[in-house]
Order: sequence, then C-alpha cells, then structure tokens
Amino acid sequence: MLLTEKSREEEKLSFKEQILRDLERVKEQDRREKEVEIPNLTASSSQASSATPSDLEPETSTEELMADSLSVVDKILKNAPSVPPLSSARTDETDGQEEKEIRQPIIDKIEVVESDEPLVEPIHLAEEPVVETVQPKVEPVELKPEEKEFNDTPTKVAVTYKTEDKKEEITPGMPERVEPVSTESTSGLADAPRRSRRQGATSTKKKKKSKAKGCLVTVLVLLVLVAVGGYFGYGYVQDSLKPVDASSKDYVTVQIPDGANVQEIGSTLEKSGLVKHGLIFSLYAKYYSHANLKSGYYNLKKSMSTDELIQELQKGGTPEAQAPVLSNLTIPEGYTLEQIAQTVGQLQGEFKEPLTADAFLAKAQDETFISQLVAKYPNLLGSLPTKDSGVRYRLEGYLFPATYTIKDSTTVESLIDEMVAAMDKAMSPYYATIKEKNLTVNELLSIASLVEKEGAKTEDRKKIAGVFYNRLNAGMPLQSNIAILYAQGKLGQKISLADDAGIDTTIDSPYNVYTHLGLMPGPVDSPSSDAIEASVNQTKSEYLYFVANVEDGKVYFATTKEEHDQNVAEHINSKLPQASSSN
Repeated sequence: MLLTEKSREEEKLSFKEQILRDLERVKEQDRREKEVEIPNLTASSSQASSATPSDLEPETSTEELMADSLSVVDKILKNAPSVPPLSSARTDETDGQEEKEIRQPIIDKIEVVESDEPLVEPIHLAEEPVVETVQPKVEPVELKPEEKEFNDTPTKVAVTYKTEDKKEEITPGMPERVEPVSTESTSGLADAPRRSRRQGATSTKKKKKSKAKGCLVTVLVLLVLVAVGGYFGYGYVQDSLKPVDASSKDYVTVQIPDGANVQEIGSTLEKSGLVKHGLIFSLYAKYYSHANLKSGYYNLKKSMSTDELIQELQKGGTPEAQAPVLSNLTIPEGYTLEQIAQTVGQLQGEFKEPLTADAFLAKAQDETFISQLVAKYPNLLGSLPTKDSGVRYRLEGYLFPATYTIKDSTTVESLIDEMVAAMDKAMSPYYATIKEKNLTVNELLSIASLVEKEGAKTEDRKKIAGVFYNRLNAGMPLQSNIAILYAQGKLGQKISLADDAGIDTTIDSPYNVYTHLGLMPGPVDSPSSDAIEASVNQTKSEYLYFVANVEDGKVYFATTKEEHDQNVAEHINSKLPQASSSN
C-alpha cells in the first residue's frame, strides 16, 4: 500500500501522542516520589535553612520540563527527512515475451550534510532522569509486481519530450526531493485489447504479400520508365542525325586539322553549326566504322545529313580555303556537245548568271570566244577544225568528260573554259607521241571518239584502234556506224541491232565514213582518258574487221572479209530479234 502525505502526517501526530503519554507517566511517577519524600523534607528543613542562597540551584518544574521536551520533539520532527512516495513500476516490453517485467524505482540516496551547529540544543537537567526518545520504526511496504497481459501487436503510446528541464535549487543539508513517476503510459498498455497469435501470423502474411505487391509494382514502373526513356532516346538520336536546317542553301567553310580524331571532328562540326551534337556524330561514325575521314578545307551546307557530311569528309578537303560549291556538274564519257549543254541546263540553284542549254550552245559557237581559247591552249586547239570544214561544232570532242563544281562565280564562259582546260591536261602526256605518229590532235581525238563508242573494255578498245589504223594505212574506209549516227543526230540514243544493221550508209555527210576515205572533220563525242590512251597506244595486229555482240559485250575480229561475214552471221544476225544496241 502506497504512503501518502496525509498518512505521514498521521504518523507524526501519533508519534507526538506517544511522547506526551510517556511524559504523563514520568510526571505521575515524580508526583508519587514527592509524596514519599515529604516526611524527609520536614526533618531536614533545619539543615537546609542554614545553607546559603548561593549554594542552592533553582529547580526546574515538571511543566517546564514537559514544555522543553515537546519543543525538542517538534524540532526533531521538523528536521526529520521526509519519506518519498513510492512510484509506480515501469514496464519495459521485451521481444518474444508475452509478460513484461515491472522494475522498482530506484530512490537516490539522500545525502545528509553535516553542520557545525547542532539541530537540537542540548538540555541540561539537574539530577533528573533522562528521557529516551523512541524513534518509530517504519516497516517497508513490499510491492508485488503487477502482472499485465499484452497482445503481440505493439501499442503506440504518446510520449511528450521536454525541451528544457527546469532545475530546482537544493538547499544544503536538505535531501533532494524525488518526483513520483506517472503510471499513465503503463495503464494504456493494460487497457489494450488482447489478440491471438493466429491473428498476428495472419497480419504478418498480409504484410509480406503487401510488400511483394509493392516490389512488383515498382519493377513494372521502372520497366515502363526504361521503355519510355529508350523510345524518346532513340528519337532524340535519330533527330540529331538529321540536317540542322534542311532548307538552308548557305555554305559554311570549315577546316579539319591534320591528325584530328572523330571526337575532334564532331566538335568542330558542332561549333560550325553543321551538326546538332558532335558526340552523337562521333559515336555514329565509330559505330559504322567511318574512320577514313580526311583533313583539309571543306565547304559544307547545313542542309546536309550526317551521312552526307561523312561522304564529303571521306573525299578529302582542299589545302587552301576555296569558294563554296553551289552544285556539281557531271559530264559522262562519250557525251556529245549537245548532250553536255542539256546536262548544264538541268542544274538547279541560284547562279551568277543563268546556266541554260541555249546559253551554253551559243557560247560554244561564239567565234570570238573560240579564238581566245585557241590562243590560251595552243597545243590542244592548234589543229582545231575550221568552220568551213563541215563540222557541226568546232569544240565538239574538246570538252573533257568529268565532274565540275559550280560556284557562285561560275558562268557559261568560265565553265566551257574549265572543260577545255581539263582536256588539255588529259592530252598533255601524249602530245609528243601524237607528233611522232604524224597525227594531229584533232585526228587522234576523232579516232578516240569512235573507239569510245565501239568498245567497252580497254583490251578491245586497243584492238579496235589498231583496226582503224590498219584500214587508214591500207586506204580503206573506216565504215563505222558511229559516225553515221552522229550525222543523223541519233548518237547516244538507244537503237536496236536491226536498226544498226540497216543503217543508211549512203547519207550525204562529211561524217559518212562509208563513202569518204579517211577520218571525219572532227570528233563525234568527248572521249574518255581510257579511249584516248587506247588510241595512242593501240594493239598492232593484222585485223581489218571487227563486229561486237551487244548482249555479252564480246568483240569478234577478223583478217579477211569471209571471216568477218561468218562472225556477223553467227554472232549478230542469228540474234537480231532479241538484240539491241546503244551507241
């Protein structure tokens, strides 16, 4: 049973009553002793009267003794240490146990401060019996641990934490007061409902299932995010490979330094605004093994895709910066001057002046301009046929077939000049040999223009050139259908082998090499370097005839007319319904 303040007060009062009762007993005993000593006092009165007042000490009355005793008792009770209240047991929950252990509060030791001054002043009683004060014995109250039942599910208890602790001043000599511990937290646990172990196990299974579902949902969300990120990432890369500005026609001059790697090239292109991301460009080039990118100066457009930029960088740049190229003009081998004019007229773009087919043909027949070219390229144009020779175009066969760049400064005149310069460069290695053969450049180009159309392989072309030289030396007509087709304006058109076999060899034209001995007035097309080389270094033989199978490209040569007719009947006439030819 816990002691309260009221019970302690009652103990103090009962203790005081005991003291008063003991004092009453002492008083009664003194009264009895005085009654016994009265006769003796009468006998000795005479002796006492002779004593001096100084020898006698005043006697303390019983009432004064009781009053002094009571004051001493009050002081003792006031200075006595108070017994602190017993606090309720604290309960700690342990894992895996259903019952909780209740621990007894530990009461700090009370430190008694010794003082030089006595708490109670000593009372000197003359020849009076000393009254012993009996201290009441307080029996300790035995507290039994209270058994409480707890369920498996932990119960949350609201706890208030103090941020600042208010310290109490302790008066020296006084014991520290211990505050009672509140039992509200443990009472909440006692009131919690009891649950069975089966319910706890079921709750654990539900939690595990809930966790598994949560993990599955998390994985699915991550997969969706990865898929969405991959989709948008792929689209981002594809967009980066497209042109920066598909409608742009402007050129950007960029320099690729010697020894630059793919990453450095990509960074240079990105800074020039030619690609969206240099890193993606370099990764794309590495992935497709485009490692043969060359250094130099380039004129590139923002409308180029990544593949187009790589193709340009693989061609190689120029040592010095040049004007941007607006377009490229490719002249195929064996084209006539009219076909070249039509190709120029197909150019698209904004040029310094219109590059049309009519403008090109007009400039190619301008005698003033031709005279300037003759003066500029004497080795090539020194034997150029005159206007009265019967040629259709004086510059026919003198425009070299190649690819030309069209720049902002390109005009029709500059373009023709560039083509003539290219032919002069291609013929330069053969000028001395041509002179040794007692031929003119015009005669050699005329033979080469026929060789270009009659054969496709270099070996066949050299044999065909040898046949032409043999027939010229023998005074025989060349009898080439290529010259007749040019005179008819059909050279370059697709015709059947039957049309070729039934060609009109009686046409009145200086290009009719059936009726005219020797060569034509001039070339009939622009021969390639291979045809020129085959005409200069022909294969020497005894052949005077040849016929070609247009289906398999084979050429059959003969020395006599009989052998030639047999080759025509076997390899050509027998296949006329199925065969066709393009000269």
